Amino acid sequence: MHVLHMNKGEDECSYAKNSLLQKKIISVGSSVVEAAIFNVLLEVQPKSMGVADLGCSSGPNSLTAVSQIARMVNATSQQIGLPVPELRVSLNDLPGNDFNNVFKSLPELYRKMKEEYGIEDCFVWGLPGSFYGSLFPACSLHFVHSSTSIHWLSQVPLGLVSSGGTHLNKERLYISKSSSMSVVKAYQQQFHEDFSLFLKSRAKEMVSRGRMVLSFLGRLSANPCADEACYHWELLAHALMSLALEGLVEKEKIDSFNAPYYAPSPQEVKHEVENDGSFVIEGVEAFKIEWDDGGSSDHVMISSGNRVAKTIRAVVEPMFETHFHLGHELMDELFRRYAKIIDDCFTRKKMKYTNLVISFTRKSY
Repeated sequence: MHVLHMNKGEDECSYAKNSLLQKKIISVGSSVVEAAIFNVLLEVQPKSMGVADLGCSSGPNSLTAVSQIARMVNATSQQIGLPVPELRVSLNDLPGNDFNNVFKSLPELYRKMKEEYGIEDCFVWGLPGSFYGSLFPACSLHFVHSSTSIHWLSQVPLGLVSSGGTHLNKERLYISKSSSMSVVKAYQQQFHEDFSLFLKSRAKEMVSRGRMVLSFLGRLSANPCADEACYHWELLAHALMSLALEGLVEKEKIDSFNAPYYAPSPQEVKHEVENDGSFVIEGVEAFKIEWDDGGSSDHVMISSGNRVAKTIRAVVEPMFETHFHLGHELMDELFRRYAKIIDDCFTRKKMKYTNLVISFTRKSY
């Protein structure tokens, strides 16, 4: 909870400058969000509409989803002939998130809502805390949104160290094709516990017939070790191991690191939803997005590997700083090597992430 946050500020390695991939994911899922909002306004007709964006992060993307939602609420209200509801918007992320950066952008958001969307009454605030647990008052939310966040677990899975203290996922950062079945099952169990708690928490907080749209990195394969789910972690482990072979990083540090991450399949999500019983899945969409479809926003011509490395660094560097205690120069060298490994990989095959966009309805109660 304390180290999982994106790189702060607005420098070359910040999330603010290296989150175009995440922005594209928000854009691609917008049609699903629009359909969900239409149904909320048509069926529930709230006069005051509670909206939550879970995992809002910081930088230019932090208010993108909120701005889109406000525009859609205004357009849909006019379309169906209802007054535009008051908007109560909660921006949620873990306590380490750069909320100050987010709040600096609020005056411009309010201006846009009033002048471009015709929304006079909109109230936005930040709510730090884990979405794997209760965050909001009962029956206060009409629409819940989250993009590129649900693949992060609440913690590193238990069971990755033997009773004798041996690390079971040596030389890896996440599940890989060479991971043991016990490692895979530990990650699956953590996802089961986390997503089950996520659903239970949202079920209490959402109104009857409320809608939720979750967009996150996942997989279509039934195999958790498929490249679409874990290969970017495997290549990053290769880069770290090359530093360890030169004595620049302790190999034990690599052996003991496990990413609090899991890329689920649609079947795993459906299984948890059916077990919980509070939601109906209205639709599942999956789309592929190339690893290098993002990176720096400064439009400088750099290699695909460098674009990928900058995007990944903006996300994982705070965790790596805490665990590996790498100085800035060594961190630069790590991601230089990572970029080269990816460039070499791309000479053989362009790698793609799988992003899942799933729409839910809170059952009537």
